[in-house]
Amino acid sequence: MVKKINLKAIQKIEHRFQQDIKKIQDIEGLEEIKVKYLGSRGKLREKFLLLKELSPKERKKFGEKLNQVREVFQKHLSDKENQIKEEIIEKDRGIDVTLPGEKIELGHIHPLSDIIFQIEEIFGKMGFEVVDGPELENEWYNFDSLNMPANHPARDIQDTFWIKQKKQNNPKRNYLMRTQTSAMQVRYMEKHSPPFRVIVPGRTFRHEATDASHEMQFYQCEGFMVDRNISVANFKAIMDLFFEHFFEDSVETRIRPGYFPFTEPSFEFDIRLKGEKRWLELMGAGMIHPNVFKAARFNLRNIQGFAFGVGVDRLAMIKYKINDIRLFYQNDIRFLEQF
Repeated sequence: MVKKINLKAIQKIEHRFQQDIKKIQDIEGLEEIKVKYLGSRGKLREKFLLLKELSPKERKKFGEKLNQVREVFQKHLSDKENQIKEEIIEKDRGIDVTLPGEKIELGHIHPLSDIIFQIEEIFGKMGFEVVDGPELENEWYNFDSLNMPANHPARDIQDTFWIKQKKQNNPKRNYLMRTQTSAMQVRYMEKHSPPFRVIVPGRTFRHEATDASHEMQFYQCEGFMVDRNISVANFKAIMDLFFEHFFEDSVETRIRPGYFPFTEPSFEFDIRLKGEKRWLELMGAGMIHPNVFKAARFNLRNIQGFAFGVGVDRLAMIKYKINDIRLFYQNDIRFLEQF
């Protein structure tokens, strides 16, 4: 169902909020309401994300309305919190409430989730749509549609988790755990017409030995932009802007020649942080290969675009100066509570 933004939709959220907050009787319930409506994936934030699809006049109109609604929600939540606290004090008047209580450990966002939220926010401001895709993928979208030859080593069992089944002649009926979020390229193109800008953050799987820099499961973010007259210069400008906002500082970047079956030309993208001497290899990218467009049945005379893939785990390791990727998946509270 296509999500829309209009006064009726906003009023509906306001009505539901009023109904929900009337039912709240404790602080725990209040926190749930905060997340539901004002959280990073809350109902109000969903509407804010739709503003970029509106005309400047409508964006101003609905932006002001959403800000007013957010302020009202915050005021109601604050008043409700004070009310609940006063009721607790009144109920326990015989208890010295000034004495320190037991510390309650609160959960928080996992560092990888936090990085994904940051990626989505930065690219969202540049007009990119956030798209999700299946982790259980088929051979066609994961390999064939991406111009990957049948004898490519990545298809081998050493690199890919294939689902145990009888091999089918139709590649769309041979299943695997996706090895790359690039599998969403043709899936998306089959249902959408250019121009478009898309990022696909998600989990991927590869049959690799685990060490400080490799995991069998990890997170990637695929990105691609398709339109008329798209060039490497567009890609470089967008990446420069992204890394400047992501690292909150100036970042030096460079492009080197590379090879990927689904891009031509292909290149490696490196960065050097301010004050650092060494370059860090960060992502593979390139101009989308004509065979990928053919797989999506696009008219090659009118379009071109670029695609890139970056490791979310690697971005987190660089930003937070973490030297072992396995720490993200061990659920050690001593590590996680630092974020």
